[in-house]
Amino acid sequence: MCGIVGYIGDRDALPILIDGLKRLEYRGYDSAGVAIIGENLKVVKTQGRIVDLENKLKNEELKGSIGIGHTRWATHGVPNDVNAHPHLSESKMIVVIHNGIIENYLELKKMLIKEGRAFRTDTDTEVIAYLIEEFYDGDLLKSVKKSVELLEGSYAIAVMSKDEKDHFVVVRKDSPLVAGFGQGENFIASDIPAILPYTKDIIILENGDIADVRKDKIDIYDKNLTSVKRTIQRIDWKIEDAQKGGFKHFMLKEIFEEPDVIKEAMRGRIRDKAIEIPELELSKEYLEKINQIYFVACGTAYHAGVFGKYLTEKYLKIPAQAEVASEFRYRNPVMDEKTLLFVISQSGETTDTLAALRFGKEKGTRTIGIVNVVGSSVAREVNQVVYIHAGPEIAVASTKAYVAQVEVVSLIIFYLSKILGRLSSEVEQKIVQEFGELYNKAKNIIERSGEIADFVSTTKSIEESFYIGRNLDFALSLEGALKLKEISYVHAEGYPAGELKHGPLALVTPNSLVIAVDTYEPLKEKTLSNIKEVKARGGKVLAIAGEGYVTIKEVADRVFYVPRVMNDIGPIINVIPLQLIAYYMAESRGLDIDKPRNLAKSVTVE
Repeated sequence: MCGIVGYIGDRDALPILIDGLKRLEYRGYDSAGVAIIGENLKVVKTQGRIVDLENKLKNEELKGSIGIGHTRWATHGVPNDVNAHPHLSESKMIVVIHNGIIENYLELKKMLIKEGRAFRTDTDTEVIAYLIEEFYDGDLLKSVKKSVELLEGSYAIAVMSKDEKDHFVVVRKDSPLVAGFGQGENFIASDIPAILPYTKDIIILENGDIADVRKDKIDIYDKNLTSVKRTIQRIDWKIEDAQKGGFKHFMLKEIFEEPDVIKEAMRGRIRDKAIEIPELELSKEYLEKINQIYFVACGTAYHAGVFGKYLTEKYLKIPAQAEVASEFRYRNPVMDEKTLLFVISQSGETTDTLAALRFGKEKGTRTIGIVNVVGSSVAREVNQVVYIHAGPEIAVASTKAYVAQVEVVSLIIFYLSKILGRLSSEVEQKIVQEFGELYNKAKNIIERSGEIADFVSTTKSIEESFYIGRNLDFALSLEGALKLKEISYVHAEGYPAGELKHGPLALVTPNSLVIAVDTYEPLKEKTLSNIKEVKARGGKVLAIAGEGYVTIKEVADRVFYVPRVMNDIGPIINVIPLQLIAYYMAESRGLDIDKPRNLAKSVTVE
C-alpha cells in the first residue's frame, strides 16, 4: 500500500504535493519522491520519510504547476533511492507513480529486455513506464490505455509526459484513487485526506476508470476510452478525522481494511483456480527429506504460528512446533538441514525473532520469512521470503497483519502439500472456492460490528476474562485474549476449552466473562459442553459460532454468528469479532487505543 498525489493548475505544485504526501504517509513511509514539469521534467526522490525528501529538495530547484508525488510501502525491490517512485521510462520522457502490485511484471520485463530495454530498478512499477513509452506516439492517453491492457494485478497509476505539459493521466484497478475538483486546478490522490485542504468536491474513481486530468476539467473514460460520468461528492470531514478515513482510531480503520487485505494477500497466489506461491522454490525431493518444521515468532505473529502448526501436521504429515522466539534458542532445539524454519514478523525487525533466525541458519536449517515490511532484516536474511502485503499498520495492536499472516501461512501449507502430492485436485478446488468467498464474508462480519459494540457495553466493568476454544479455535483464543490485554488492560487468558476443569474453572464467578470460540465444526459439541460448565458456575458467556448453530443460543448469554467457512481457513475471518471485542472494550473505558501503555509497535531489544 502506497500513497500517490497529483496536481495541475496555476499554483506552484511542489508545496501542494509535499503537503498531500504528509497526509498520506500512513500509507507508506520507506521512501518518497516527486516529479514536476516546468521547463523540463525533473524527478527528486529518496529513501526515508517525507522529511528526508524535504531536506533533499532544499538543494533542488523544482518549479512547475503540474506534478505527481509518491510515498512508498515497498512490495518489489528493497527501499532505497533507486527503487523509490516516481519511475522514468528508458528515455526519461515518461514518468509514473503506482500503488498496487503488477503480478505479471516479470513476464513483461523479460519481453522488454528481449527488445533491448535496459532497466534501472528492481520494482514492478518501472515496467509500466517502459510499456507506455513503447506504445507512445504523441498521445499519452491512448498509450496508457494500451499499456494497462497488458497489466495483471492491482494498480492506481498516475502518468506524465514531458512532451504533454498540460495534463496527466490516471488509471484505477482495485487500488483506491480519488479525483478532486478546484477552481482552475484539479487534484488526484490515493485517499481523500491528501487533497481535503484544497477541495471538498470529490469523485471516487471506479475500477477500470481512466481519467485525463487538466487544470480546467477532468475527463473520465472506461477501459475502451468511452466517456463516462461519475458523481461528484461533497466531503465535509475534518482534516484530523480524514487521516483516519473518518474512523476514531487507526486500529478500527485497520480492522475495517481487512477484507481488502485478504484480497491483496492472495493476489498472484491463487491464479487460474490453482494455489501457487511463486516466491517459493522448494522441490518435492527437498520436502520429502524434511522431518520437522518450526514456526518461530513473538506476540501476535506467534499465534499465527500456532495456527500454522495445526495445518502443517494435517496437510504435510510432518511434525511441527510453534515456538516463542525469545525462548527458542535458549533451549537448544534440535535442528539440522532436515529442519524447515518459518519466521513470522510484521516488521521484520523483532530482535528475538532475528536471533532465532540466525540460530537456525547456524544449524544448517533452511529459513523462510513471512514478513510485511519489504527489505527488513528478516526479509534480507532468510533463504526465501513471502510477503503478506498488509500495508502499513499504524496501531500498536496488530490486527490486519495477523489476518494476512494466517492467510499466507495457510496458502503456503496448502501449496507445499500440493508439491508433495498430498493435496488432491478436488480439495484444492474447494480451497480456492472458499478463498474466493472470504472478502464478502469478512465484509459481512464488519458490517455487523455494532452487535459486538452492543454486547461489550454490558460487560465493560469486568476485570478478568477467559477465551476458550479447541483446535484452531484455541489458536484464535490466544490471539483474542492478547488483544483484550493489550488495549483494554483487562486480564485475559486463552485456554484450550478442555482444560477448564484442570484449574481455570476455579476462577469462574458471576463477575467473569468467558469468550467461547466455537467455530471449528468437528469439535463444536465438545466446546458446547465446556460452555455449559461455565454457565453452571454463573459466568457470562459470549460465543462466536458458525451460522446455523442454533443450539448454542440456548446456552450462551449472547452469540455472534460468523459466516460458514471451511474449517481450516476459518480463522482468517473468525478473528475479526475478537479484535472488535478488544477495540470496543477499550473504547468504552476511554483508553488510548492506538498507543497502549508500555507497548511499542516493533520490539527491537531483547
